[in-house]
Amino acid sequence: MFIPYKFSSRFTALLILILSLLISSQSQAENRLYNPIPLSLNTDISDRLTDQDIPTGEGGFARDYVVELKKGDQVAIDLNSNEFDTVIVLISTDGSTVGSNDDGPDGGTNSLLFARIAETDKYIVRVRTFGVAGGGKFALKVSRLRPAN
Repeated sequence: MFIPYKFSSRFTALLILILSLLISSQSQAENRLYNPIPLSLNTDISDRLTDQDIPTGEGGFARDYVVELKKGDQVAIDLNSNEFDTVIVLISTDGSTVGSNDDGPDGGTNSLLFARIAETDKYIVRVRTFGVAGGGKFALKVSRLRPAN
């Protein structure tokens, strides 16, 4: 036999408050876990890759930026560092890799990636170290290429 139990209004209010706090703190924790940095086209970024960034699983670290690109855009992504061997990766919203580059055309440890954009969307530009290199200062620029006249 089921015996109905009547909760007091204080107990109900306390329960609602606790559930609200749990949901709020979980949401805030999720925002701290992954929050790519907004990036504008044709802007030079000077930043630092540290052990507080995303672990790559290879001993190095990565930092993500988000940029809005349009269908048909042709972009150059230039990543330079005197402190670590750079890798640049362009990732679409479905998680697939659009392109990546480890060493630029000069054969050095800087990265230069050219890509043609298939769909208008937000893309992730991932700056990471090659292998187990720790990190350090870097310069990043995403440029929309224009046809020569």
